[in-house]
Amino acid sequence: MDFSLTEEQTILQDSARRMVEQEIMPILKANDPDRPLPKSAMLQVYAVFAREGLTAPRLPQEDGGSGMKMLDYGLVFEQLPPAMAISLLSHECTIARIHADSSEAQKAKFLPDLLAGRKICCTGTTEPDTGSDPRGVRARVVEKDDALVINGRKMWITNGTASDIMIATCSAGEGPKGNIMRRVVVERDVSPYEALEISSLGLRQGHLSEILFNDCRVPKENALGQGGDAARILTLTWNGNRPLVGLAAVHLGQKSLDAAIEYSKVRKQFGGYIGAKQLIQERIADIAADVMASRLLCYHALDTIDKGGRANGTSAMAKRFATTACERAVSLAMHVHGAMGISREAGLEQLYRDVRMLPIPDGTNEVLTLITGRDLIGLDAIRA
Repeated sequence: MDFSLTEEQTILQDSARRMVEQEIMPILKANDPDRPLPKSAMLQVYAVFAREGLTAPRLPQEDGGSGMKMLDYGLVFEQLPPAMAISLLSHECTIARIHADSSEAQKAKFLPDLLAGRKICCTGTTEPDTGSDPRGVRARVVEKDDALVINGRKMWITNGTASDIMIATCSAGEGPKGNIMRRVVVERDVSPYEALEISSLGLRQGHLSEILFNDCRVPKENALGQGGDAARILTLTWNGNRPLVGLAAVHLGQKSLDAAIEYSKVRKQFGGYIGAKQLIQERIADIAADVMASRLLCYHALDTIDKGGRANGTSAMAKRFATTACERAVSLAMHVHGAMGISREAGLEQLYRDVRMLPIPDGTNEVLTLITGRDLIGLDAIRA
């Protein structure tokens, strides 16, 4: 097993760092860090993503994507500011879902502007009473005359208020095996929906939203796939998303490690630099171990997907471990900084708020624990 990156992967990673430093961070710094980016700024960021082939990394090149391996995508994803990384994840996964279950006519209609970053998209699955089990959705879609009519609410939707297009996962009624889910592409300019911003602890330059559908009429030809296959598509997508979210946590953990090392070399206490104190070195060593272990688990999960292996438990384990370990890493870095650690000036409090957001999307740690356990033991603790 080779743990070193290839020359091409190293170049890819370095290029991503330069892209962030030179093009994305100036946009973020020019805007309020505690408010969602204006749509115009979001489109500037997405123009960079589109140029770099990041709006559709999972799609093959012949279909307009960049055909990246998941591990290579992860190497780039780790370098992105987490608020923009999570936004990109919502966008590119929605594109992948449209591509997977669309006719050629639907692809030609929906994908060009999304691939080019001229429009932003999202997926609406979770609801006030439905999270990790999408079979419990209550938003209803019914056929009426020449349209599909949607009523209901979606909660915790990344990109919702900034979106031009969304996939709404809806219930089409009860079937022999329970709730029949149906996915519909909703174009906001054709079928208006209301999107409300949700104020949150961290990732504040992103867009976290509640979506309201009130007799929203959508053309019938916007329905995707076959009724009842939504759960399968969501599961396949989640397996790739979870280690990517873990790498967003690694990004924050690495920043906290860098800050702790730098501070330990300049802060003096008890007659010397605190970096020479044994307990400070222990804390920094623990931070480094948390970050490295998290990174390797996430890389392993993505590599498993690339090699066609079963990734349900591996991906769940990677996200659960990385989000927990990197939250601990940021907290330890705050301790290294002492009183400075809780100041806004040092920036660690933002890292802490951001990393605390990441255990929630794409499966909570409790659900991921059960997925990992089921994969290891072979017995389902969630349902009989």
